This record gives sequence, structure tokens and C-alpha cells, in this order.
Amino acid sequence: MATYAIGDIQGCYDPLRRLLDRIGFDPGRDRLWFAGDLVNRGPQSLETLRFVRSLGKAAVCVLGNHDLHLLALSAGNLRHREDDQLLRLLDAPDAADLLLWLRQRPLLHHSASKGWSLIHAGLPPQWDLATARACAHEVERVLRGNAFPDFMGVLYGNQPDRWDPALHGIARLRFSVNCFTRLRFCTAGGRLVLKAKGPPGSQPPGVIPWFLVPGRRTRGERILFGHWSTLGFHHAERTWCLDTGCVWGGTLTAVRVRRRKPLQLSQWSCRQCAAK
Repeated sequence: MATYAIGDIQGCYDPLRRLLDRIGFDPGRDRLWFAGDLVNRGPQSLETLRFVRSLGKAAVCVLGNHDLHLLALSAGNLRHREDDQLLRLLDAPDAADLLLWLRQRPLLHHSASKGWSLIHAGLPPQWDLATARACAHEVERVLRGNAFPDFMGVLYGNQPDRWDPALHGIARLRFSVNCFTRLRFCTAGGRLVLKAKGPPGSQPPGVIPWFLVPGRRTRGERILFGHWSTLGFHHAERTWCLDTGCVWGGTLTAVRVRRRKPLQLSQWSCRQCAAK
């Protein structure tokens, strides 16, 4: 049995299927880890959701910011309603089942047997793995429970921007969501800098990639993440970025998840999904 981790798909369903053919994926034997952002921007978000859901226990998918955006739209938060593709997805006959399935996805997946963790974006330097898992579970309980519509109504926002164990309520939940699904850069003191989105070197002075913050408490953990297409396939400080910008005309990347260093197995071009 092999386990493969795959970067952001964003509705690029056809390249995903070609990539799985290339690596010889067998759903009866192998497992897939998806780094989130199954939907948005690409032309086949609905087909992607249906396919990943159909894999059942053969697939693990953590939630990305675009997945949460779809859930927010479904709950009536139309703050960013300009995304017509996702609005059309909500009209699909199986939309309710797909959205319910999406709400059950985790924000963090950890495999003790393989010694790897999977997230979509980043972790603040103050969190160790136990804290990260606890904060993920707090958000997941809300997403799966009766408070889901209310939380989706207040999902968006950049504050608070620094971890404090005393955070509670919406502030605590939003901070966790922003780390798991939006984070790229921090200050050396651990403050989130969510408006910086370019590649390393484009950020303001005093701002560094989250995985390079001195004293990061998850430095000893092996972490796979996506979200950062301008970073591309990148390895530093026991973290691996898997987002290689398929939807922007780049590639879709798969790596083999093993107890030792992952091997970059294959990439598939996604020129046909490039944003117009």
C-alpha cells in the first residue's frame, strides 16, 4: 500500500485524474492525502468534489480557504459572492450531500505511524503539535455542529493576529482558521501577516515565512502543506510545500508519504486550467 500527498487542485479535475494514472493509484490498495482547496478557480470543482468524496476511506482531505469559502457561501455569507463557479456548484442536485461531507473534513491530519502531519497553510510558532491538533478539533466541532451557520457568518477577518491561550469564542476560532487555511508569513515574534501573499523575498521587512520563524515549536515535526503557489514545491525545516500552481498554468504535484524523506514522484501540467 502506498500513500500519496497531492497539492491544491482548485477544480482541476482532469489533471488530477491524469496525475493519478501516472502514479498508478489504486483506490483498493493505496491512499491519497489532499492538501485542501479542492474547489474554486478551475473549471471542474463539482467533479472534483464528487470524485474525492467517492474515494471514501482511500482519501484524506484537509480543509483549505477555498473549501471554507464554499461552505460560507452555502450558509448565506455572500461577502465574496463574485465567485460564480462556486455559486453554480450550490445548485447541483447533490450539493447538500457534498457540502455535508465537506463539513466533516479535518483541518489537520496526523499520522503517527508515518510520522507526518498534513495541513493546508501554516502553523503559528507558538503552537506545538498537541496544541495545533486541539485547536483544529475545536474548529471542526463547530463546523460539524449546530453553530455552523453562525460561525460562517463571522468567518472572515484578520484579527486576532497573535496567539494567546486565553483567546476564546469567535476570536479563537478565527485565529485557528486563519493559521490552518491562510497563513504564509509571520513576524519573528509570531504575529500573523496575512496580507503578504507573494514568494519569499516579496514580503515587508521583518516578515518571514511561517516555517522559518525562530523557535517554532513544531520545528521537529514533519509537515506537508499547500496554499502557497508562488512558493512552489519547496522543502525547508522539515516542511514541504506541495502547491505548484496547477490552476495558474503550473503543475499538480504528488509525493510519496513515507517514514523517511518524501520523494517527489510526479507532476502533471495544468495549462488548460490557467485563470483567464
